[in-house]
Amino acid sequence: MDREKLIEELVHDEGMVLHVYPDKFGYKTFGVGHLITEADDECGLPVDTPITKARALECLDRDLDGILQDLDRNVPWWRELDEDRQRVVANMCFNLGINRFLQFKKFLQALEDEDYETASNEMLNSRWAYQVGARSKRLSERMKG
Repeated sequence: MDREKLIEELVHDEGMVLHVYPDKFGYKTFGVGHLITEADDECGLPVDTPITKARALECLDRDLDGILQDLDRNVPWWRELDEDRQRVVANMCFNLGINRFLQFKKFLQALEDEDYETASNEMLNSRWAYQVGARSKRLSERMKG
């Protein structure tokens, strides 16, 4: 999978914020949806603290490693998908997190069965699609192929 292309897509879909901000749940976040945890150097930084683009991309790269490992552990056949569909799956999982992604049971079954039309429809038939709007439509079209 072209990791650089996936990173470019995630930056487009998630945005890149170069300062600490509270996410919709009030958690400190920066960069491309990077949630600040106690493991981060930025843990004690107040909201509005500037973050460099290099640091944001470093965190995105580390977060992406975690998502890809989660997918490998939980959906091992996903690597057999073609390049574009792998990026769709990784994009969705990045946005949702592995636990919520795994709740898309009909989507995952259709995908494993190579029924991309049904997989695409299942993507759109979700609360996630409503929440992310145009992103879901774009990704579902790519899933259809």
